[in-house]
Amino acid sequence: MNNIVDIKYDRMGTSSSTNALGMREMQAMTYEVREQQYLLIKAPPASGKSRALMFLALDKLAHQGIKRVVVAVPEKSIGRSFANTDLRKYGFFADWRVAPYFNLCDVTNEKNKTDRFKEFFNQHTARILVCTHATLRFAMKEMADEAFNDTLLAIDEFHHASADAESGLGDVVRRLMAGTSAHLVAMTGSYFRGDGVPVLRPEDEDRFHRVTYNYYQQLNGYKYLKSLGIGYHFYQGQYLRALADTTLLDTDKKTIVHIPSVNSRAATGDKYDEVQQIMDIIGDKVDTDYENGVYTLKRRSDGKLIKVVDLVEDDANERNRVQSFLQRMSGRDAVDIIIALGTAKEGFDWQWCEHCLTIGVRGSLTEVVQIIGRCTRDCEGKEHAQFTNLIAAPEAAQDRVEVAVNDMLKAITASLLMEQVMAPSWKFRTSREEAEGGEGDRRTLVIEGLKPLSTEKTRHIVASDLDDLKATILQNDMIVKAMGGNTPPEVINNVLIPKIIKEKYPECTDDELEEVRQHVILDTITKGGEVVVGGDGTRFLKLSNRFVNIDQLSIKLIDTINPFQRAYEIMSKSVTAPVLKIIQDTIAEQRMSITKEEAVVLFRSEIPAYMEKSGGKLPEPTDPNPQVRRLAEAIAFVRNEKIRHMMKMTYEKEGGNA
Repeated sequence: MNNIVDIKYDRMGTSSSTNALGMREMQAMTYEVREQQYLLIKAPPASGKSRALMFLALDKLAHQGIKRVVVAVPEKSIGRSFANTDLRKYGFFADWRVAPYFNLCDVTNEKNKTDRFKEFFNQHTARILVCTHATLRFAMKEMADEAFNDTLLAIDEFHHASADAESGLGDVVRRLMAGTSAHLVAMTGSYFRGDGVPVLRPEDEDRFHRVTYNYYQQLNGYKYLKSLGIGYHFYQGQYLRALADTTLLDTDKKTIVHIPSVNSRAATGDKYDEVQQIMDIIGDKVDTDYENGVYTLKRRSDGKLIKVVDLVEDDANERNRVQSFLQRMSGRDAVDIIIALGTAKEGFDWQWCEHCLTIGVRGSLTEVVQIIGRCTRDCEGKEHAQFTNLIAAPEAAQDRVEVAVNDMLKAITASLLMEQVMAPSWKFRTSREEAEGGEGDRRTLVIEGLKPLSTEKTRHIVASDLDDLKATILQNDMIVKAMGGNTPPEVINNVLIPKIIKEKYPECTDDELEEVRQHVILDTITKGGEVVVGGDGTRFLKLSNRFVNIDQLSIKLIDTINPFQRAYEIMSKSVTAPVLKIIQDTIAEQRMSITKEEAVVLFRSEIPAYMEKSGGKLPEPTDPNPQVRRLAEAIAFVRNEKIRHMMKMTYEKEGGNA
């Protein structure tokens, strides 16, 4: 399979090695600012956020006057990350201990969770409680805010909060910040939301001290994992048939299969039947471990036994039994394949996972980032991690083709975002800064016309928020439409992007917005840029498939380059030409305003004349000449009408069973 993104890492070991206190690189960065009242930790999956919180919390309990710690996670299975942990033997001053009674994520005790949560605040023996976001929200409806005085509240997967007034989790945060002495630690691997709503209001976010550790720092510092592939595979018909007919589901790889939502276009409508068909593709069932919910299947090709866990089951007792087993499993051979629907995404810890096979386009880039994080944990014996998204190829004859187009754009956007997040950053300097001297390195670029970061706010945004800001931009409907159209790069760079930045940072002045805008565009265009040194020593940077003299880089030049055009270039390397043509034609069709009458006239008169003049070449929807684009629209309109007519005839001929 060809990957849209295929990245290799140096395996320097820096993100996995520990210091004298037993802290990894990101954890040490966080511990340095442990006295901050409000901390926002933005770090990718598997970077060690859970243990970073343990170090912070234990220090606050011992040295900062904090009396109790509450840790809230999105779902019970993630509570495993905050189980009892020995820290003393690695050099720290205390161990992390959670009393079983106050581990409200323990599926062996589901009774009276809200009451136990409230009881925790009225006792003085246990000092740490672990619960779900839901339990926190329910309990807070029955408690006074003042109960959280001298309490540390840590919220894992913080992007579940929202600045929306209806957000229960966001309301908890706002209440505690407004009227209590509580300390807050917010942790997330993706500080952006699929619905475009900010996680925090700007005035609240400004009160947080941010610690940012990006994907590239994490993956480049691993010991074992050396490459990551991100690929999109397109199918016609039903996805189950595609799974059976291809080698996508490699049963020699530790794999999480995420089936599509029941209401999605890719689903069959019966999630239980889909699970059974996937199991049948894997092999023949030979044994069932009812106690742990593990199915043993025999692969037909060679008889190899494959252990499969089903997380799609709705029965609460069955689901708890399976989740309990997954929390306890400690060996590579315990499970081979996990089939899931809404679970096993964010925070799910299965370090041996090598492949995430996701069926159907995900509407949120947050979800894509989280799913990829399931297979990017470092462990011995795993050199390559793979994310594969199996997507239905759009057909020009679909009644709701706009849904497929929208999905395809999201897939392209996600592919571009992943490459940006996981590639090393350039350091940008103004001409004045270069003249004044100072340290630079081989990834430092001097940009003529670049505005210096003149305020603490813009420096903080560029240093800590750039990836999240780009994610917000990439998910914006205006940008999505611009990617699929012929919007000039100057309009994208100087009109659309500034508008989105202003919405995210309304308190910024015009000068501050321009400083941030320039760095967003620069970082987007130069991510992963290839440098070539000429024979005379001149350095050239590859931008938009052309090499530009680094000494001649300027904002004026950068602003004429479409920062998102490469998404289509990347996609074309991985998709066959016919499928790519269908996608591009379908996208073009959504912008058509041509009538049937006009299409017929052009098809009969203008198009034959054009083809005779062009030597038989058809007009293209991307032609710079608007008259030629109109001819291409006419062809697309007539072709689609013909396809629809043929499908209708076939359907009627076969008695409505086509």
